[in-house]
Amino acid sequence: MKGVFFIVGPTATGKSEIAAEVARSCGGEVVSADAFQIYAGLDLLTAKPDPQLLDRVPHHLIGAVPLTEEMNAEQFRKRALAAIERIHLQSKPAFVAGGSGMYVKALTHGLSPLPEANSELRERLNQYSEAELSVRLRQLDPETAGTIDTRNKRRLVRAVEICLCTGRPASEQRRRTAPSQEAAGVFLFRDRAELHERIDSRVEKMFADGVIEEVAAAGEVSATAAETLGLNKIREMLAGQISERECIAAIQQATRRYAKRQLTWFRRQTNLEPLNISLHGSAKAIEWISRKARLSFAQNDD
Repeated sequence: MKGVFFIVGPTATGKSEIAAEVARSCGGEVVSADAFQIYAGLDLLTAKPDPQLLDRVPHHLIGAVPLTEEMNAEQFRKRALAAIERIHLQSKPAFVAGGSGMYVKALTHGLSPLPEANSELRERLNQYSEAELSVRLRQLDPETAGTIDTRNKRRLVRAVEICLCTGRPASEQRRRTAPSQEAAGVFLFRDRAELHERIDSRVEKMFADGVIEEVAAAGEVSATAAETLGLNKIREMLAGQISERECIAAIQQATRRYAKRQLTWFRRQTNLEPLNISLHGSAKAIEWISRKARLSFAQNDD
């Protein structure tokens, strides 16, 4: 990962703004590692950087994929490596910024050789509920069952599918990744109370700015795009099943839970240097990260 610097962390931390300013000060470009911002459309719901921020410094892999297309870590890795190569061909550094842990790990560690999807088996597994799949996964792979999001049926199905197709636990195979590429970068976070306040405010603003109309016009989406936080809740509201206030509260709670999972992931899965923005403020953080990035690039050139 020479000439690449990672800026990662949970949602609503302020990664996008900080990464853009650091990249601008270092003469670089940003590669987004966000599993939902990669889709075209749903700009408000996925909290894409605003147009002014995107104009400040070139960004890659934001709005790059139709909502109807399936995405996974391997497809992201190919697109991200191609974007990094294009940036390097301009003799510029690349800044990978985002909060999707598997996408970041796909770049820092590579990907394990997992089996291709088995459409017949997957169709059978999809007939089971999340609870039934969780029980089956605990029997096949207790380690994965203890860490997976049991509300995410697609991931439950994939984990069980890997176990059944290979005869080995999915956790064992996912450990067979390439060695770390000695990635340089920072893991950004904020104090819990401040992060929760930022999440709640962002969801409120999202609704004030017209996210309901945005979702109503979205049309058909792929299974992976359907996992976008808040999409199904807003569709429930549009169907008259819940009120707008209930919808906002549910999305705020789901986002806080998602941020907690992201924090746990980055603390366990990376060796990137942690930085608490609440203690230092964005301006000082940008200055410090810029210096750290320049030093990293200089050492790579030696």
